[in-house]
Amino acid sequence: MPLTIIGLGPGSAEDITRRAWQALQNSQHVYLRTERHPCVPHLPSAAHQHSFDHLYESLDTFDEVYDAIADTLLEAAREQDVVYAVPGDPFVAESTVSRIRERAADVKLTIYNGVSFIEPVCAALGIDALDGLQLIDALDIAAMHHPPLNPDVPALLAQVYSRDVASHVKLVLMNQYPDDFTVTLVHSAGEAGEVEILPLYEIDRTDKINHLTSLYVPALGKHNSFESFQETIAHLRAPEGCPWDREQTHASLRPYLIEEAYEVLDALNRDAPDELMDELGDLMLQIVLHTQIATEYGEFTMADVLHNVNAKMIRRHPHVWGDTDADNTETVLTNWDAIKRQEKADKGVVDDGFKSVLDDVPAAFSALMRTSKYAKRAAKLGFDYPDLEGVKAKIHEELAEMDATETPEDLMDEAGDLLFAVADLLRYLKIDAETALQAANGKFARRFRHVEQRVYESGKAMNEHTLDELDVFWREAKALERD
Repeated sequence: MPLTIIGLGPGSAEDITRRAWQALQNSQHVYLRTERHPCVPHLPSAAHQHSFDHLYESLDTFDEVYDAIADTLLEAAREQDVVYAVPGDPFVAESTVSRIRERAADVKLTIYNGVSFIEPVCAALGIDALDGLQLIDALDIAAMHHPPLNPDVPALLAQVYSRDVASHVKLVLMNQYPDDFTVTLVHSAGEAGEVEILPLYEIDRTDKINHLTSLYVPALGKHNSFESFQETIAHLRAPEGCPWDREQTHASLRPYLIEEAYEVLDALNRDAPDELMDELGDLMLQIVLHTQIATEYGEFTMADVLHNVNAKMIRRHPHVWGDTDADNTETVLTNWDAIKRQEKADKGVVDDGFKSVLDDVPAAFSALMRTSKYAKRAAKLGFDYPDLEGVKAKIHEELAEMDATETPEDLMDEAGDLLFAVADLLRYLKIDAETALQAANGKFARRFRHVEQRVYESGKAMNEHTLDELDVFWREAKALERD
């Protein structure tokens, strides 16, 4: 038996196509996904109408509702001719139709298109959908934490059918758009329709929202998207682009990557958000430039990079995306290490002999970073001091050995051991040695600049002051910092 699926259009019965109307007239069994559609009272009355509205009340999730509708319709269609009528167009924002098509192997399907909600919404807004309009279900957005939208082009969110949905949607959108960004709610566009322009943070405060409400989010502007940035870098590398950028290779860009990373750290250490934003952009430039070079040489693409890191984050957080429990940071880190080992095994990395846990610490790390990594990895295997006093005793031991040296070579050797012991003390205290030293450098620079300023104001050279006089200036600097 056949199952005919028709679109009822966006609102008025006058928008129903002739073929859909004839199917309604000729059928004895018409199933409506919902009676909450403006044209339903005006449909041909000859057929026996069934509605699925009761499922929305009795089932817990939309997936359960849509599955139940699909199963019911296919079972009915195996016994008699059935017409299934949905709002708008069967191929636009209609999950039940997708499920029916997947399961209808033994049922003949006929689908008659209808006018979707998109056309009247675009008319109400005065926009052309071809200008990059993104179409997405508001219910999908509401379940996310960051919107999957390109902010350089406009977006239309369907099914903002309640203030609760609007509330969830706005919180997700605020992760990308300003709170006061001007957006538009379009209510019942298929009928008389009403357009409501308001700031994003107010979309859940209006009492005009109904089951035919959509949200239009205009473009944030130009050059706000990751895709736009990729286009900029690809253009720079193109034949008509920049000679300097075209000449760069993975090798030639190596120093810039480290330089930009340190500038990010500097902005962090100085708690300078505006500078941090700028420096993160410079660091991202290096990442995108390396990826563009790799794309040109057929090594990998940005999609590969993003897929790999996304999959890795999800795989290594089974306590978030799986059924593993992790109540504290220690458990998370233990699971992380176990998953990394399994990943290596899955890639076919075979343990064909002795391998140190220190082997894969990058040689490009700074000496202080390598010290911290070495000490942490050794401690994980139980090679650690029993208590804090043991760590401190090691420092005193290294100082004594420095005092006992007799040659410059021995002094250099013991000095390195002392630095390692101090860094290990910070590791034991859960203090990042690199960050601590950067902060100390900044503090010294600030205080010494004050000393230089006071010497300058004295009209004398630095070496014309006694150490006691210079110490007074130093203490002034410390006092000023405390104040």
